[in-house]
Amino acid sequence: MPDSNAPAPPASVEGLDTEFKRGLGLYDSTMVVAGSMIGSGIFIVSADMSRMIGSPGWLLAAWLLSGFLTITGALSYGELASMMPRAGGQYVYLREAFSPLWGFLYGWTLFMVIQTGTIAAVAVAFARFLGILAPVISESNYIIPPVHLSAGYAVSLSTAQLVGVLLILFLSWTNSHGIEQGKLVQNVFTTTKIGSLFGLILVGLVVGWNRGAVSANFGDLWTARGFDPVVPGLTAATAFGLFAAICVSQTGSLFSSDSWNNITFTAGEVKNPRRDVPLSLALGTSLVIGIYLMANVAYLVTLPLGEIQHAPSDRVATAALNAIFPGAGAVIMAIAIMISTFGCNNGLILAGARAYYAMARDGVFFRGAAVLNAAKAPGRALLLQCAWAVALVLPRTYDPASGKYGNLYGNLLDYVISAALIFYILTILGIFRLRMTRPDVERPYKAFGYPLIPALYIVGAATVLAMLFVYRTSTTWPGLIIVLLGVPVYFAFRARRA
Repeated sequence: MPDSNAPAPPASVEGLDTEFKRGLGLYDSTMVVAGSMIGSGIFIVSADMSRMIGSPGWLLAAWLLSGFLTITGALSYGELASMMPRAGGQYVYLREAFSPLWGFLYGWTLFMVIQTGTIAAVAVAFARFLGILAPVISESNYIIPPVHLSAGYAVSLSTAQLVGVLLILFLSWTNSHGIEQGKLVQNVFTTTKIGSLFGLILVGLVVGWNRGAVSANFGDLWTARGFDPVVPGLTAATAFGLFAAICVSQTGSLFSSDSWNNITFTAGEVKNPRRDVPLSLALGTSLVIGIYLMANVAYLVTLPLGEIQHAPSDRVATAALNAIFPGAGAVIMAIAIMISTFGCNNGLILAGARAYYAMARDGVFFRGAAVLNAAKAPGRALLLQCAWAVALVLPRTYDPASGKYGNLYGNLLDYVISAALIFYILTILGIFRLRMTRPDVERPYKAFGYPLIPALYIVGAATVLAMLFVYRTSTTWPGLIIVLLGVPVYFAFRARRA
């Protein structure tokens, strides 16, 4: 009897992906990497990170740690991308290195939360900042008021939710017309938002230079002040507390730096995938991490740490621009973030559907998702992704004590940060395993610094993961449950296929 968990036999690039149109060059691929990474996080998450860490120097160190993990992960993925440049990317790597079950669990989590939840979150972020320009667009301006499903959950349709839904529908429709339209939107919006970020950095460093903020922040880089406890009794005032704070704060910076792996999903449409996918991973992640670090420096030369920690609604970039251009900063930043989130969601929508297409080809996803439309795009996979992302926009969380509503996708994304780290660690472990099990497979690119650099990633990411499981149990264990719920679903798909 064949082993249902045995790795699938290797397939050639030509044998699997000839139905795709290879329309992505190196620049296009790099824009997919950078554009999928840059959403709204860099403009916001430094506030929460600085409240937990409590010092300017360690805030920059936390971003450096995220950058190290992101770039070393991308450099390591390059080897797998050059070995297996096929649609599906990380799903394929896990399937080949370990088993079809592990590949499916990643794809399941990607579809249920990681990709679709991020698409929902980025779409509503676009709507929130559009609301600065058009106040009628708001999460509290209801078309359909909240309908309570239980004490803690409701469903509603606000004007902001409607804009988020329309954005997802529009970009899914655009990408159903083929890779040429998808890459055009990606290139235009990613190039524009990179330019906007460089503009923000330049304005902050030159026009926004605040001698008081510079003296306070850089004159006392390492002393923790104004911090929140990691957990009751543990703060950044002690060495271990600081270590725990930096690890836990990675949920913000790693989420802002995530989705760099999306280019691997589209490898079937890259013109020279063995060269350009690894190269775009290196170029795109290095560019974005450099921008993120300089953006935080710009915040620190413009605003005292206390103002970063307590920026209204955590909108640090808006607070910085308001300090430079009083009254106009909020509008300028709203436009910049709308451009950023629009381009980010295009990249996420474009790439995610290719992973579900690969799963469907293997018989572990809905059969219709394995079909390409006349434009050589996975139209049905795009439709399924669109439907579930839209569905995630509508549910609301409700706190009876405060009477405030939240968004269900926000909770789900908190849950899967740890799950995403598990899959990144497993994928890089796959490099070591495939070196042993398939030593003779062609590797046009080999992981930079192997075995040291991939091992450092595994150690660093595993340390962050362990601290999250200890100090953020309410958001990590549910993520593991979401992953494990995929096990019976996998065997149901296998049974149907048989």
